[in-house]
Amino acid sequence: MKVLVTGGAGFIGSHLVDTLLLRGDSVVVIDNFNDYYDPALKRENLVAARSNSAFTLHEIDIRDAEAVTTVIGSERPDAVCHLAARAGVRPSIADPILYEQTNCLGTMNILEAVKGIKLKNFVFASSSSVYGENSKTPFSEEDPVEHPISPYAATKRAGELMLYTYAHLYALPVTCLRFFTVYGERGRPDMAVAIFTRFIDEGSALPVYGDGTARRDFTYIGDIVKGVVAAIDQPRRYEIINIGGSGVITVNRLIEVIEDKLGKKAVVDYTAPFAGDVPVTCADTRREERLLGFVPNVDIVEGIGRYVAWYFNCKAGRKAGRQG
Repeated sequence: MKVLVTGGAGFIGSHLVDTLLLRGDSVVVIDNFNDYYDPALKRENLVAARSNSAFTLHEIDIRDAEAVTTVIGSERPDAVCHLAARAGVRPSIADPILYEQTNCLGTMNILEAVKGIKLKNFVFASSSSVYGENSKTPFSEEDPVEHPISPYAATKRAGELMLYTYAHLYALPVTCLRFFTVYGERGRPDMAVAIFTRFIDEGSALPVYGDGTARRDFTYIGDIVKGVVAAIDQPRRYEIINIGGSGVITVNRLIEVIEDKLGKKAVVDYTAPFAGDVPVTCADTRREERLLGFVPNVDIVEGIGRYVAWYFNCKAGRKAGRQG
């Protein structure tokens, strides 16, 4: 099978690319290597993939409709996994226009390009952010999601709605996956696990918005990829599925786990809560279990242990590079 992965150089995308190549698929990646964080890190993510003859990279921006149409028309993939997006709640408040252009217009460009090629499946990366300040837990796919509290969340909900429209008009098989706080190796440097690990290791004051009692359903990257692959392999007319459920913990507990794995204590600087952050995320996992046969099996202690080992390996590599 030939799978097009948008955003394939990113955190989740690069892990997915490696997994698909390992099982024998052909993989086409679209990525613009933007500067949201160091593009060199994204290029490092694809080092292994580039050595595989079944891998193709197109360095384009999904906001460029002509380029997207050209690539998809020439590659004619069997399936698309659309991960490319501007991510993050807080940056979306600072620059909502960029988020709308990338996450909404970019998604439209992909949909327009695939609607005439008889695609076997389209998998879309949505987010638990669409649930907003939902007071009911766990979050179910049947819960109302009409009140997103950040531009990022609004763009992800808009993507789900537009995908429903294309599924209806063009019989496009669509699965929208609502990811719950993904972490792990290659994680974006602006994400909580990465920030907490670096600051605690360096002995820097660790900024925490609120009092640390906010709860998150952290999901390890290896589990996320299993769920994505299962969705790619099982086309559905239109479905929304939570991908999470490895366990809800407080931010304070996350800090304790990272302290334990690093063998260092954190210097925590509690500040006012940030507008747009939600107090809790918690996935109802019944649909992912029933439809995808997927159950996360890496708990937060094991997952953080793997991340910290990777972090130290990268740190040693950078040190060796400087000495060399």
